[in-house]
Amino acid sequence: MTDLALLPATQAARRLRDGSLTATDLAEALLARIGAREPVLRAFAWQDPAALRRAAAVADALPESARGPLHGLGLGVKDVLDTADLPSQYGSPIWAGHRPRGDAACVALARRAGALVVGKTVTTEFATRQPGPTGNPANPGHTPGGSSSGSAAGVADGFFHAGFGTQTAGSIVRPAAYCGAVGFKPSYGTIARGGMKVMSESLDTIGVLTRTVGDAALFMAGCTGRDYGDPEVKPGRAPRIGLCMGPTADQADAATRALLDRAAAACAKAGATVVPLDLPAAVNALVQAHPVVMNAESAQSIAWEVDNAAAQLSDGLRERMQWGAAQGPAALDAGRQAFTSAQAAFADVIDGVDMILTPSAPGEAPEGLGWTGDPSFNFIWTSLWVPCVTVPVATGPKGLPLGVQIVTGIGQDRAALAWAEWVRQAVVA
Repeated sequence: MTDLALLPATQAARRLRDGSLTATDLAEALLARIGAREPVLRAFAWQDPAALRRAAAVADALPESARGPLHGLGLGVKDVLDTADLPSQYGSPIWAGHRPRGDAACVALARRAGALVVGKTVTTEFATRQPGPTGNPANPGHTPGGSSSGSAAGVADGFFHAGFGTQTAGSIVRPAAYCGAVGFKPSYGTIARGGMKVMSESLDTIGVLTRTVGDAALFMAGCTGRDYGDPEVKPGRAPRIGLCMGPTADQADAATRALLDRAAAACAKAGATVVPLDLPAAVNALVQAHPVVMNAESAQSIAWEVDNAAAQLSDGLRERMQWGAAQGPAALDAGRQAFTSAQAAFADVIDGVDMILTPSAPGEAPEGLGWTGDPSFNFIWTSLWVPCVTVPVATGPKGLPLGVQIVTGIGQDRAALAWAEWVRQAVVA
């Protein structure tokens, strides 16, 4: 018998609509899954099963006319996003037990659409440094990635149907790839950041982690009111694909290089036109500009914590904030200008293809929980403000998941999801 907790959100939503499944039964299935696996994974920073049961009962009592597109579906909320009914601690002891008065905008919109918050998911310290205790579902001795650690591990293991993540460098795409999930970072600014503990004003982007591309489209539509289509419906033609390793190509391991070659060959066999694509100098300049902008802006964002609770910051975060603050306004302005120049240059690059195919991460999830992995194949796309999707397509030599990443132009979010599913089907066929 199929575990209800493992139903894709799209299937669960259909059953909730036709009455063959109740929100209460679905919540109980999620809680049973969590009860069995959470002691191993440790994906949650906070959970209140009684509150979930009450919310499910309220959902079941709603008339059909009052049920939203995410009615009865489970949602994990990364703990840098405020919730009115659960603590929001931002992965830091400084904020232990903190209770906001209201929900973050994205949480409020998801609840309005009918989603049920299953719990707050583990994040690294302020979504940037010290890892939490979460393990990888494929092998708990390996990192799930970060900073959206709990959302990636929890959604991959059936704790909820979608998890909110945030990305400043690679914090949605990389953990999703490590855990064998779908990670969608939309175009910058697509999901409102009100009620988020923002670190980098120029970079931080809220997105979703799910088990299928269709689930990502469903949750994005439910939270934004935008039409993300049905990625499982094949486009009327095959895509023109730009194959790109980018300026950090030397950081990809052998398995990742081989996977990208296999993926490109599979796409070509399925009818795609695949062309090698090099990024212009203005885009490659983001290798230097991204860390300046990220850390200089973060040093401003947590000025209060630095000035009033520095002893409770990790050594690594203190060092990065000191470095960021030392860059000064001129360097920050130059970094922001580099973003603008890169975005203009990339518009010309992407104009010749439907999508870019590139690695999601350098390789499999690293062993141990002390490091969440390298965002070397993510931060450029984040700086460009473009939509990115990682889809799971293989396993590596250690039996851990590997994904490939699909990138499109700013505002082409629906196309990014559609082409991501097209690529996934072509590669795993």
